[in-house]
Order: sequence, then C-alpha cells, then structure tokens
Amino acid sequence: MLPQIDVFSILAIFLAIGAVYVIGVLLVLPIKIIIRLVINGIIGAFALFAINIFGRFIGLTIGINPITALIAGFLGVPGIILLILLQYFL
Repeated sequence: MLPQIDVFSILAIFLAIGAVYVIGVLLVLPIKIIIRLVINGIIGAFALFAINIFGRFIGLTIGINPITALIAGFLGVPGIILLILLQYFL
C-alpha cells in the first residue's frame, strides 16, 4: 500500500525549497558586490601607479593618498578619469 501525501505536505516541501533558494540568493549577492569592489580596487590601484609612472613624461601625476585610493577603488576607471580631470582643471 502506498503512503498518502496530502496537499499541505506538498505545499510545505515547495515552501522549503523556495526558502532555501531565497537564502542562497541572499548569501551570494553580497559576495558578488565584494568581488566587484575588490576588482575595482585592483584596477584602480594599478591605474594610479601606471598614471604616476607614465604620466611623468607628460607632466601628469596624481598623488596617492587615502582619498584618491578610495575614489579609484570604488569607482574604478571612471574614478581615475575623474581624478585626472580634477588634476587637470585644478
């Protein structure tokens, strides 16, 4: 004889699967943001050093301090462009 499965048991199983999915998405989303910030930080730091090394030939240098590092780290390439424009106009 086969065991009987009622509708509430099936509903509970689907709700449990949905809860596991939602928890998984909530745990993975911050990791993606952290990875994006780390990649932007690496690209920004490399770009700051490259601009300071190669920019000497054309008279363009950007001081590396906590503020410029944060701007380059959070914004990446657009932050570097912003720093270059600020250096040029100020």
